Amino acid sequence: MASRNSAHNAENPAEPPLRGCVVADLSTGIAGAYCTKLLRDGGAEIVKIEPPEGDPLRRWSASGAAVETGCDGALFSFLAGGKASVVADPDVPADLDLVDAVLESADVVVWSPGSRLTEHPRFAATALRRAHRHLVVTAVTPFGLDGPWSDRAATEFTLQAWSGGIVGLGRGAPEQAPVHVGGRIGEWFAGAYASAATMTSRLRTLGSGAGELVDLSILEAQILGLTYYPVSFHEALGRPFRTERRLTVPGVAAAADGLVALGCGTAQQWFDLCAMVGHPEWIEQDTDLSITERALANAPEIYAWLADRPSEVIRDLASAFRIPNGPVVHGANAAEMDHHVARGSFTTNPRDGFTQPVAPYRTRPALLREPRRAPRLGEHTEQYRSASPRHRGPLPRVQPDPLPFRELRVLDLTTYWAGPSCTHFLAMLGAEVIHVESAGRPDGTRLIAGVPASEEQWWEKSPIFSGLNTGKKGITVDFRTERGRDLLLRLAATCDVVVENYTPRVLEQVGLDYSALRKLRPDTIMVRMPGFGLDGPWRDNPAFAYIIEDTSGLTWLTGHPDRNPLEPYAIGDPNAGVHALNGLLLALEHRRRSGRGALVEAAMVDAALNVAAEQVIEYSAYGALLERDGNRGPEAAPQNLYRAAGVDEFGRPDCWVAIAVATDAQWRQLREALGNPFWALVPELCSAAGRREQHDAIDERLAEWCAARDSDEIVRILWDAGVPVAKVMQPHRQAELPQLRFRGFFEPVDHPVARTAGHSTVPARFSGGPDRFHRSPAPLLGQHNDEILTALGFSEAEIRALEADGIIGGFPEVVRTPVKSE
Repeated sequence: MASRNSAHNAENPAEPPLRGCVVADLSTGIAGAYCTKLLRDGGAEIVKIEPPEGDPLRRWSASGAAVETGCDGALFSFLAGGKASVVADPDVPADLDLVDAVLESADVVVWSPGSRLTEHPRFAATALRRAHRHLVVTAVTPFGLDGPWSDRAATEFTLQAWSGGIVGLGRGAPEQAPVHVGGRIGEWFAGAYASAATMTSRLRTLGSGAGELVDLSILEAQILGLTYYPVSFHEALGRPFRTERRLTVPGVAAAADGLVALGCGTAQQWFDLCAMVGHPEWIEQDTDLSITERALANAPEIYAWLADRPSEVIRDLASAFRIPNGPVVHGANAAEMDHHVARGSFTTNPRDGFTQPVAPYRTRPALLREPRRAPRLGEHTEQYRSASPRHRGPLPRVQPDPLPFRELRVLDLTTYWAGPSCTHFLAMLGAEVIHVESAGRPDGTRLIAGVPASEEQWWEKSPIFSGLNTGKKGITVDFRTERGRDLLLRLAATCDVVVENYTPRVLEQVGLDYSALRKLRPDTIMVRMPGFGLDGPWRDNPAFAYIIEDTSGLTWLTGHPDRNPLEPYAIGDPNAGVHALNGLLLALEHRRRSGRGALVEAAMVDAALNVAAEQVIEYSAYGALLERDGNRGPEAAPQNLYRAAGVDEFGRPDCWVAIAVATDAQWRQLREALGNPFWALVPELCSAAGRREQHDAIDERLAEWCAARDSDEIVRILWDAGVPVAKVMQPHRQAELPQLRFRGFFEPVDHPVARTAGHSTVPARFSGGPDRFHRSPAPLLGQHNDEILTALGFSEAEIRALEADGIIGGFPEVVRTPVKSE
């Protein structure tokens, strides 16, 4: 299977932006491996340093497929493609010196706990920072390097519970246990953030002679990826975003010939769905009900209508009505989808021949390296042992700027979650980001908080809009008009970067695509974030997070095995945002080196296909179709949610804990914490395979034990024993976690109209600062019109004329009732 990516970019090949950057990879697991894969794709030289037994990922298969001795697992081959492998035994002094030599020649080290090398005191993250002051040291850990929980046992599953992501946006049916998002998505998402944080740190330390410690928390990454600003929502509005689990209707539903996915996230989509299924009278039903509640009330009729029709007929009708829709993708069918085939979204692994996704973004000119084979264990040891040391020469010891994007000006033509999350990172680290809305069509996140229209300036009180847009400036321009378009082009000529996430036809119809911007300013960087890309049969389909999750495989692994899959309903947006950020940072480095701009096409679905890559890889390598399995997973056995004694804050007997046993040592620790009961002492349970075979019986015993204790007692007993455990948190209680308070993950933000509320920051702490990420509140609608237009040369009279003619404006032209999407 050939990748279309190279052909797409063949017109203008360029030097990879990170060429010459050497990265020492001292990580284990998916997060570090994916971080260094993204850096390698951008041109960095990755030197993977492993103990003699190799990275455990070499022997990993999520399906349990046997990996032959001397061979590597397929997932490792995907993540390690193009890297070098150096073996060092921490018990051999000469090998320790070899590691030091590699580190001295490197620019960056990516570090995580869990291997014999990183457990050596000489190679602890803080020790590396002290010994090699030039290095950017990116540490990827469950909770962060410091704080009361820094040494606590955790897995991706228990971190989901602490993050509130298992409860998340009310995913699932109330009669069943809450359910986590499958596929270890938190590790992939954290890896993408680690890559972006690493490039950001390198950008500001270049030429300074000073490195930096980048301390990334997977828990904080999961909060950003799996929950929807719940602390800001709760503190600003005095109520949680959601308080109960309920099914999303239609969501993933049964058609006559299989599964189909339909979305209904806005009022207009609900109206269109009513018309499509032949019930226009539902539109006039009680408007005090939210969209979700109205859909639930009519679910039997909707599902019956869908069950009578083939999925292709349903999708064609839904597309005609502009209702988000898609197929339900999994490991066996992903590479066969017509859209993915047309876009060349998959390629063949160059060493082992299985199918894998291409890079999560595409560029013009071509900036990314093509896939290469993964190294055999220790393949490059002698090469690096005999290499001449890298002489850096004296460098000035300059204190790096805590705001590395201070000189960057960004035109932000994005809306909702995916695009604003990309540009928000830049704003929090110093960029001047100008967020463009129109008075008639403000950013959709202003309208989904359910603030009553009777409240003065209700559109300024959305904590979701605030959570995504602090530190930005805001203008309103109706660029569908000729004068609005000309104004926007005039503004774009003053900006280094333009980011947009409309469907492709929107900007093309008004002449604001990359070719138009490049004529104004040849060094412009444009990031386009369409849902399904700039070409292909799904190009113009509306894309919301849940449809991206459906069409990439993220939905397939989420849910209980006896029900249809459940849409995560979150990760599709922020995952697209952080991948677009990675592509943008590569383009900035390209411009720094060459003086030329670039187009970055960061389709939401391409980002999702990459973090769901394991499904296609397992199927094409081993013929194994990964399936959802409730709260169980391939990483640990036992792994599940167990109901604890007591009631939740809403008075319901709905308290749960997450327990995951990832190693045989943790099983022994769990057994001892339980008092070594007879049932746990049988030899068959001493191995992961035996525990997996007896999972039902273990679940029954653990459920009985947990039911007699409240969640705080369970966590205390098991954490003290070294067992990964967590309370299943309500997401609006995140700010109460002592680890997050210690790290200052939430910062209070004052607002001229709304209440002061805590706002999440970024999931990494940079030793070079900043000390605070939120320096100003999100902009009021059109707040900076006069400031921005005056700087462009418009007179007071011209600005007032634009306002009078509706080209710009500071408040909604028609005050609409805010949408109750929940």
